[in-house]
Amino acid sequence: MKIIFTFRPKEEFVSDIENSFPENEFLFYKKIKEAEKDLPYAEVIVTMGEDLTDDHIRMSESCKWIMVTSAGLEKMPFDAIKRRGILVTNARGIHKIPMAEFSIGLMLQHAKQLQAVWEQEKDAVWSRRLPTSELHGASLLVIGAGAIGGEIARLAKAFHMNVSGVNSTGSPAEHFDRMFTLETFREQLAGFDYIVSVLPSTEHTAYIMKVDDFKKMKDTAVFINMGRGDLMEESVILEVMEKKLISRMYLDVFEEEPLAGHHPFWKTEGITVTPHLSSITKKYMPRALDIFKKNLSTYSNNRENFINVIDTERGY
Repeated sequence: MKIIFTFRPKEEFVSDIENSFPENEFLFYKKIKEAEKDLPYAEVIVTMGEDLTDDHIRMSESCKWIMVTSAGLEKMPFDAIKRRGILVTNARGIHKIPMAEFSIGLMLQHAKQLQAVWEQEKDAVWSRRLPTSELHGASLLVIGAGAIGGEIARLAKAFHMNVSGVNSTGSPAEHFDRMFTLETFREQLAGFDYIVSVLPSTEHTAYIMKVDDFKKMKDTAVFINMGRGDLMEESVILEVMEKKLISRMYLDVFEEEPLAGHHPFWKTEGITVTPHLSSITKKYMPRALDIFKKNLSTYSNNRENFINVIDTERGY
């Protein structure tokens, strides 16, 4: 069986995969353009999820399974994939540990005024007048209470935070005190100190946050977006912060990446920009490839109980 990677992992991972499945032929390419000549013969394609097009799917005449080594699927050509009946799996769940830690880190940074502390240290200033606070007893809303949101809630509970969540049904979920839906959470926004969004990009979530939503929040509230950059219009972000409707906004995702050096977000007071790194650690690729290896074993044997099967109709 021929298996094509449209990216090349480190050699240690390449060797591990080849040694674990010696009966298969693996072809590792640095980019999709280089892989195109072999796409018609590949039964399995492994991709980061941002390089495949409708033409590539038509070209991949033998393809039966696509493994996406990330959680994001918004750039996948699902219409073409659906017509072909190709199985799609992804690496959903591998982001939950680093992203949950990242969100807690940002909340601690804000509560303990660590950015101001670093600036004081840089200028050799000794001042104990910083308005620090605690996470203990603070209220947190996690918009997107899936694997990542659940891990954020679990860690937040260790700090004795009051944690509410938002999912599609409003059904109870572990580690959450209360649950709301995308239709009902707005009524509750006034009650939270921290709001963290880890929503994926779908037709139901794109641009759902409006200026009026931020008007309902405390003026001391902190908003963290680590999901997708199309959660709200850039004009909404700028208006919210220019009017000081909330205390601070931490942005890790953007509509266009990388964020241009002249973009106003860099200079707008109250906005902290991080370069889409909340999910990136040295353990990212080992975790993603571990899911691939388990699914490849399943594919080679009974073809039952794949990990993270994607509904190609819904796109997630």
